[in-house]
Amino acid sequence: MQRTIGTIIAAALVTGGALLAQGRAARSTTPDDPAYSLEARTAIGAHHICSGLWVVGSVYKRTAEEIVARDIAPFKDFSWDKSFQYRIDNQSHTVTVSSPGTPPRTAKFNNDQGCAILPRGETEVHFKPTAVPRKLPDPATQAWPTGDMDATAPVPAGVDHAVVNAALDWGMAQTQHNTRAIVAIYKGKIVGERYAPGWTKDTPQISWSEGKSITAALVGILVRQRALKLDDYAPVKEWRAPGDPRGQIRIRDLLHMSSGLDFANTGLSGPESYSRANKHMRVYFDGLNVFEHSVNNQQEIPPNSEWRYRNSDPLTLGKIVRDIVEARGESYLTFPQRELFDPIGARHFILETDAWGNFVMTGFDYGSARDWARFGLLHLHDGVWEGKRILPEGWVQFISTPAPADKNRGYGGLFWLNRGGAWKRVPEDAYMSSGHMGQHTMVIPSRDVVVVRMGPSPGGSQGYLSELVSKILDGLPKSKS
Repeated sequence: MQRTIGTIIAAALVTGGALLAQGRAARSTTPDDPAYSLEARTAIGAHHICSGLWVVGSVYKRTAEEIVARDIAPFKDFSWDKSFQYRIDNQSHTVTVSSPGTPPRTAKFNNDQGCAILPRGETEVHFKPTAVPRKLPDPATQAWPTGDMDATAPVPAGVDHAVVNAALDWGMAQTQHNTRAIVAIYKGKIVGERYAPGWTKDTPQISWSEGKSITAALVGILVRQRALKLDDYAPVKEWRAPGDPRGQIRIRDLLHMSSGLDFANTGLSGPESYSRANKHMRVYFDGLNVFEHSVNNQQEIPPNSEWRYRNSDPLTLGKIVRDIVEARGESYLTFPQRELFDPIGARHFILETDAWGNFVMTGFDYGSARDWARFGLLHLHDGVWEGKRILPEGWVQFISTPAPADKNRGYGGLFWLNRGGAWKRVPEDAYMSSGHMGQHTMVIPSRDVVVVRMGPSPGGSQGYLSELVSKILDGLPKSKS
């Protein structure tokens, strides 16, 4: 199957492209190699078509034409070129995208590990795909929040449904933001939710850097299990040589995006972003071993001296998680489901890996709106789920406290914060998992509220999100008591 797709949707959408999860990074001005840029863009295109067909497609069947037209071509960030052609092999579950004179690039679907971009010229991954069982009953037979029974009842006292519904209707009506899901929770119950046509509460959607917060939770689980401590120096063998300054990087520095590693982030805002120098973004378009790519960098500035949004830090934590779990003789690929998602009833997460089986949880992770709502509720309830502690005591306070090196007080432990008041009309204690193009799970402890918003907003959606959340809060009691 082969098609040529031009720029199908006009650039009337907001241009400029947000940086991943509002990362405060400078933008590059010229690509270091136009041929590399073109090839890299075919690779990310192959990934998105692959995941659209077989990851999202596990619940919501879509055609490749629709995926390109609605999820790729309209957005400058992905820089889909009119010369691109794609080929789908349903037998091998691969998608190959090419452009004349450029090496074709392929992404391969690996079942429960989603889609991985293969290195140039390769046809197989370098790990054994592993089934990830969900050891949970039918959600229709299990009470909310672990299941879906009574998710909306009984209705908490004080909810003004007319105001909440008007807020959700407003949120869906802002069509420039392409919102595909909104879930509003108050006192543990869903008080409103909306979905775009075709999308449901169970549809896995690309969540981008929301996955960083999943990495934080997995580290928290290892801390609860006493396999790690926040003040441990990062157990990365590449950093342990005598005199290596990276040996002073602590687990808490990585969680705070304050490692100081030399790992340039020049944003994702058009063809010029697809360069070898853009180390932060290369994990999404270069078919790399993302863990090796992250740890094999020199120290640029001292740890904990400056907050900088860099994928090296959560990916290094991901490597540490893998090393610890496998050293115990356990399956790394099933670890998130059995230790985090099964206990909270999350059935629809797909955590994608690179071609070496490393989770790319800085962006290539998919979750349903209700499962993100469960993740938010876990944190709202201080890491305890129906009486069972999942995250260690004090963990939620740590991830929701500003990183010492962040002068804007807007980032904690792989979560974004409102301590500096950036989200207008939203309480200061709010914090959230946040991803590229407006994927958000916001927790507001002072109001006993969780709000999930998903869908590819072309310019990000921070202002939109603040307005949406404030409108929802207008329909809820002013305090959680």
